[in-house]
Amino acid sequence: MVDVSCVFDGGAIEMVHAPSASAIEVRIRADNHSEFAQWFHFRVAGVRGERVNVRFLNAHACTYPKGWEGYQVVASYDRREWFRVETTYSEGVLALSLECAWDQVYFAYFEPYRSERHLDLIALCQTRARARVRQLAKSIEGRPIECVTLSLGGRKNVWVIARQHPGETMAEWFAEGLIEYLIESEDALVMRGLELATFHIVGNMNPDGSAHGNLRTNAVGANLNREWAEPSAERSPEVLGVRQAMIEEGVDLFIDAHGDEALPYVFVSGCEMLPNFSARQRQMQDGFIDAFKAASPEFQDKYGYAAGRYQKDALRLASKWVGDRFGCVSLTLEMPFKDNAHHPDPKVGWNGARSRLLGRAILEPIVKTLLAQA
Repeated sequence: MVDVSCVFDGGAIEMVHAPSASAIEVRIRADNHSEFAQWFHFRVAGVRGERVNVRFLNAHACTYPKGWEGYQVVASYDRREWFRVETTYSEGVLALSLECAWDQVYFAYFEPYRSERHLDLIALCQTRARARVRQLAKSIEGRPIECVTLSLGGRKNVWVIARQHPGETMAEWFAEGLIEYLIESEDALVMRGLELATFHIVGNMNPDGSAHGNLRTNAVGANLNREWAEPSAERSPEVLGVRQAMIEEGVDLFIDAHGDEALPYVFVSGCEMLPNFSARQRQMQDGFIDAFKAASPEFQDKYGYAAGRYQKDALRLASKWVGDRFGCVSLTLEMPFKDNAHHPDPKVGWNGARSRLLGRAILEPIVKTLLAQA
């Protein structure tokens, strides 16, 4: 008998009809206290040797319908190795098809980053001499907002945050890649970086939304990346705590990691739209972008957001608020939910492993930018 379930960490789907493996119909569920809808993660059981066909009936009504164009669902039998499956989007319906090799298969919008993996990484970090773990805040539901701080005496402060939007799991894979590089490697780039700066990395800004299987909001429906101008303990304690730590310790470079539903590229959004964006900031930002292109074949600067995308609401966003407050290089990093058209891999598309490698690669432009500031 076919069974569809999402009762697990980060699970989200609404069941409609499943008379057989070949005729499953579902609806993508909205965030628990908002209308954002795009993330899904569910298991189909009892399907060994059968062709599973799943139709997402409300795909056209989701938040980013352009995100379905050219998109392929990810699947896994063991929740470790994820691969892309045959997917179509036609007449407002997203549909997948897979000949199943095992009894159970998991489907998701993007490769999930489980809460247990987060806890394992935090536990590892606390055992490393060059790292310490701090709790900067608690979420609405009481989950810790943890910051991994790494240093060998560096006086500058580099802040990296990820997963303000919980469904953008590539952001935490990216943060993991950077953290592991900084705690494990002895190479010259890591040593130089840690001598120049203290790194503060918050791998999951939104653990409540992650647990609920939300796309963009926390437990009470707050989009954290619109809370930076006036965060509150009642609505956005996650931002309030991290922002206060930044004010107390300073920021010399900032990266806010995200995922973009529609654009199949890795790119950054800077602060050039801010009225007090200085010539020095522009020079440093341009230098960072050039160094990032040299460091990673995944990154490009031809495609991305127009500079005028954010105007009146700019200072509500993390990277714009930081760039304005501290006058530093402050960037939103975007990775695709689809494949990276600049450097495609048809089997897996963009995935967790590629996000982790990008986390390692970004250290080079960070170090070069810090050296240019000296």
